Amino acid sequence: MSLIEKNVETHYARHGLELSILTALEETGVDLDHLKILDLAPIDEFHIGGRRFTLELARQLGLNETMQILDVGCGLGGAARCLAVEFGCKVTGIDLSEEYCRIASMFTQKLGLDSHVSYYQANALDMPFEDGTYDLLWTQHASMNIADKSELYAEMWRVLKPGGRLVIYDALAGDGGPIHFPVPWAREANISHLIRPQQLRIILEETGFEILSWQDTTEKGRSWFRRMAEKVTRQGLPRLGIHLLLGADFKVMAQNQVRNLEENRIALIETIVRRPL
Repeated sequence: MSLIEKNVETHYARHGLELSILTALEETGVDLDHLKILDLAPIDEFHIGGRRFTLELARQLGLNETMQILDVGCGLGGAARCLAVEFGCKVTGIDLSEEYCRIASMFTQKLGLDSHVSYYQANALDMPFEDGTYDLLWTQHASMNIADKSELYAEMWRVLKPGGRLVIYDALAGDGGPIHFPVPWAREANISHLIRPQQLRIILEETGFEILSWQDTTEKGRSWFRRMAEKVTRQGLPRLGIHLLLGADFKVMAQNQVRNLEENRIALIETIVRRPL
């Protein structure tokens, strides 16, 4: 693992994270011996909009039980489990964080989803899969820590079947200037690698992908953050939430994320592209 990769993994590492999540679940009244997928919803999708945005995007895709899906940058595995439960797909998740993959596997086992979902620690630039393995690749808020976008999308092309689709929901650079740090994916600029939406489009097309849909969801993300901020102001932080993943920096990271979105320093894009036959 390179120094940059180690720095990224260190950014996401939290001592005792598994125990913190399990304790918070119990304190909110969850029976860990009878865990349900919605019990994990406040914690297991580390991206703007959480499970609701995942389902809204997934319902555009015509997913079914015959499909093999790869979730690149799966985090704690929530999106992968959601796709498996809602659509019957077989889903593999990869993440650079060994801790995230271990916790993702633990929850998947507790939910009895082992036969449909699996996780591997792996680098998205060098994935341990054969060419043309997957019907669909899924990635949400993962590319921000990867500098070489051309290599990233070339590797995604490689493991995708001809005719298969790549679904991206990512934070990109806006027109408002450099972002304010820290943010959830980086405390400092050295592990943050945002590109502009038009740059992403060019790289995808140069890789060979055909653009099927392209949606700027920045305002949708702003609205979601505003609702969350109002809820926290009224009720305080919930016992179970994404703040457990971010630690003591959570408050300033959340404030900066809102500011970056409001000042157009970050743009949110959802796109569906296809590898031609």
